[in-house]
Amino acid sequence: MYQQRLDLLREALPYIQRFKGKTFVVKLSGKVTEEHDNLVSLAEELALMHQVGIRLCVVHGGGKQLTELAAQMGVEQTIIDGRRVTDDATLDMAKMMFAGKINTDILAALHHRGVEAVGLSGVDGNIVLAERRPPKEIMNRETGVSSSVDFGHVGDIVRINDRLLQVLLDHDYMPVVSSLGADAEGRVFNINADTIAAEIAVRLKAEKLIMLSDVDGIYLRPGEQAAKLSRLTTDEVLELVQSGAATGGMIPKLQSITEILKRGVGSAHIIKGSLRNALLSEVFTDEGTGTMIVA
Repeated sequence: MYQQRLDLLREALPYIQRFKGKTFVVKLSGKVTEEHDNLVSLAEELALMHQVGIRLCVVHGGGKQLTELAAQMGVEQTIIDGRRVTDDATLDMAKMMFAGKINTDILAALHHRGVEAVGLSGVDGNIVLAERRPPKEIMNRETGVSSSVDFGHVGDIVRINDRLLQVLLDHDYMPVVSSLGADAEGRVFNINADTIAAEIAVRLKAEKLIMLSDVDGIYLRPGEQAAKLSRLTTDEVLELVQSGAATGGMIPKLQSITEILKRGVGSAHIIKGSLRNALLSEVFTDEGTGTMIVA
């Protein structure tokens, strides 16, 4: 066991040397931050990466916690095609949950490990300039009938202002950004955390965008461990889509990832956030734990 640990350190050394001074964007899903023990473990992994000189910007959502809070408060939620309609009451709860409880819990876990982290939302420093999403035609998959849906206070990103993020990263702070943004009139919007993380990664010219989710990678056939793809190029992703091997919700996720790789992000990773040491293993070992996509 002792020798095995030393071998792991030796394996990590070239990766530590390669990534020192590089910028990673790490996106945490609400499910990942929900359990205290899991969050503490993740904070340890982020702290270690921070200590060896990797510049980390963390982005988080919190859809699961928002749904639970809405149930507690008796506010009915409408989810259409996987996307939440954000009415006035839901927006207020999103502000409380995203910029409040979840953000603070992440900061506290990082503080416990000696990391000087700074909690932000996309509204701080005008990081995320957004506009209200216009009504969209959505097809009911059961009936095949399309109708116009107004998603309420849901925003689409116009641009990312990275000035504050760069100042913090340059001074060895770790920004922790929740998934809210605002327009020029100061109207606040609920914005998809995956989208914010991707756009920040592009703006920061990140070496890696790492998505911690409830799945441990991309599978050709769901649930079959042997069908997991550990490494893909953008050309191979295109083949998966065109051949029909990629289906359903996998298609827009893959298309989104290939787009940011074309825009300069070094690689994108999908790993399981509840798996202990998954983040360290993905970054510092040859084998990794999830799926890595490169240009």
